Amino acid sequence: MRRIVLTLAAAAVLAGCGGSPAAAPPTGPSSGVSAGSTSPATSTPTSPTPGPATTPPTSPTATPTTTDGTQPPPWLGTRPLPVTADGFGEVQPTPPELRDRRFTLPDRLPELPGSGFASRITTPAPASVIARSTWAPGCPVPARRLSWVRLTFRGFDGARHTGELLVNRSAATGLVLVFHALYDARFPIEEMRIPTKPEQTAPPTGDGNDTAAFNCRVARGTTTFSEHAYGLAVDVNPFQNPYLKGDLVLPELAGAYRDRSWRRPGMIVPRGPVVRAFAAIGWGWGGNWHSLKDLQHFSANGR
Repeated sequence: MRRIVLTLAAAAVLAGCGGSPAAAPPTGPSSGVSAGSTSPATSTPTSPTPGPATTPPTSPTATPTTTDGTQPPPWLGTRPLPVTADGFGEVQPTPPELRDRRFTLPDRLPELPGSGFASRITTPAPASVIARSTWAPGCPVPARRLSWVRLTFRGFDGARHTGELLVNRSAATGLVLVFHALYDARFPIEEMRIPTKPEQTAPPTGDGNDTAAFNCRVARGTTTFSEHAYGLAVDVNPFQNPYLKGDLVLPELAGAYRDRSWRRPGMIVPRGPVVRAFAAIGWGWGGNWHSLKDLQHFSANGR
């Protein structure tokens, strides 16, 4: 019994290291930087059923907290950060569970047929897809000019997964070539889905890692539309490749990835496969910017 108590206490300490105080889970997934994160389903331990009076009750088995980065922590996407005057979340130390982040979240789409790379482009994007995206009247690109791209990618588990992008139809074919190259290079991606309107106004949790394209929003720190609002930009593994400007880190818990000399899976590096694949279709990388570094960001015009 003493050993179980000590194990539970140690797990609780590890789960709370570097994060914000525990908050009540929201009713839906909370956002991270630009696309949010999905909180994996958790189960409530069942209380043991007492045996006969002569048999001591069986103690429930504690679920160990892992810090090796291979499993999503149960609090992922559920702990809102304090919001600062600039509207971002408070930058906090990276929790141990996310310092070497290499898990893949469950797919949300049916698997595309086949055993290798596969893709499907639907133009214009179906109304049902537009309805669950961030598109609204007033966005700088008409909905009819957006394509729904489904494609396969490698997860951090090495397996074949199916994701989706909403992109400008002029970029759809080129982006399929990009992600085909990343699939062949076995570059890992955590999740790939379309950002939603509720995520744009959800309290920041600082732990999102969605690879995404279209997002109808203004560029950070400006009043003009981002290239994402045109469907002409893609963010790849934002947590492993954060936005860095002075002390600002986005996602706000991704500070451990400031150290680009510590190479971990999912990181984008100069002259690496991700930079080369986007350069092949003429897209520029935010990691080459001088006043700030947007390491996750690729766009058709380099901005």
